[in-house]
Amino acid sequence: MRRAATLVVAVIALGASGVGAYQLAPSSVPLSAHWRETAWPFPRDGWPAGRAFRCEGGGCDGAELYVRAKRGFCNCERGVADDDEVDRVADIDLITPRFSATAPGEVVRVGEMHGRARRYDLAHDGASRAAVGVALSRRCDLFVAAVQGRGDAGAMQHAALVFLETREMKTWVTAALDGN
Repeated sequence: MRRAATLVVAVIALGASGVGAYQLAPSSVPLSAHWRETAWPFPRDGWPAGRAFRCEGGGCDGAELYVRAKRGFCNCERGVADDDEVDRVADIDLITPRFSATAPGEVVRVGEMHGRARRYDLAHDGASRAAVGVALSRRCDLFVAAVQGRGDAGAMQHAALVFLETREMKTWVTAALDGN
């Protein structure tokens, strides 16, 4: 009995220290990232203008995020099915027509929407930049986001997806997809 009690205490102590170490470990993207809204920088096209943001601080400092709804533009049954669709719809071409994917995309979720994200290298204004295109579906509608900057694409993607999960952005996305 005494041996079992000692074993239980040891397991609890080791588990608690592991949880504490995990909670204290620095994340790959500091939570201090703040997104400030800026003007939509792109000329008018067949879709309504979206919203633009600039990251200040954190692992995405200086990154720019562009988001907008594309109502009635998605395959109602499959949603965003593959990387080719992300390439076509995620608005990376608004930043520059010279972009190339760096790897296959991955499945992502924001709230109830699901789709894909893909990382790119951009040739823009004589400088090389990283970008991430995100395409998410809700019924027959599409929500797209493009984030670009000089930083690490993974850090920018993480910061952008965390920002898109905020209450303010979820409310705006829902209203935009509903046509409000």
